[in-house]
Amino acid sequence: MNARSLTLIAALAVVVMACSSGGGSPSVSSAEPMASHEASGPAAATRIDVLLTDELTIEPSSMTVPAGVPVTFVITNAGALEHEFYLGDESAQTEHETEMQAGAMSHDDPEGVAVPPGESAELTYVFPEPGETLAGCHVAGHYLGGMKATITITG
Repeated sequence: MNARSLTLIAALAVVVMACSSGGGSPSVSSAEPMASHEASGPAAATRIDVLLTDELTIEPSSMTVPAGVPVTFVITNAGALEHEFYLGDESAQTEHETEMQAGAMSHDDPEGVAVPPGESAELTYVFPEPGETLAGCHVAGHYLGGMKATITITG
């Protein structure tokens, strides 16, 4: 077993332990959380497992992804409330928040997906260039309550 496999196993163990703990709201963050490269080379695909919680958290709260490569987010709603996972900079988040609060409840588009309670969804996205962006949940009150994560895109 190589070091990368051991690192992924250790990260998975942390998530499992955090999810099964009885109290508090566990938080997992890492420079490259739960990422696995499904192929080798510069065009390698990346997968990141994400948890949405009723404590209004997106875990991990910070992620690092490569530019120009498909990134598949496997998003699990660990709570009893509806959540969503929406990608975009602060301006896009503000625009989406306004649309959602105005009743335009479109969750499923190239930048975001709705995730019903206890279910999972996948979102594959290619970040075109290095920089920083956000993931957020815009179900009423969630984003303003802090339900967002930072995504750093590397070159």
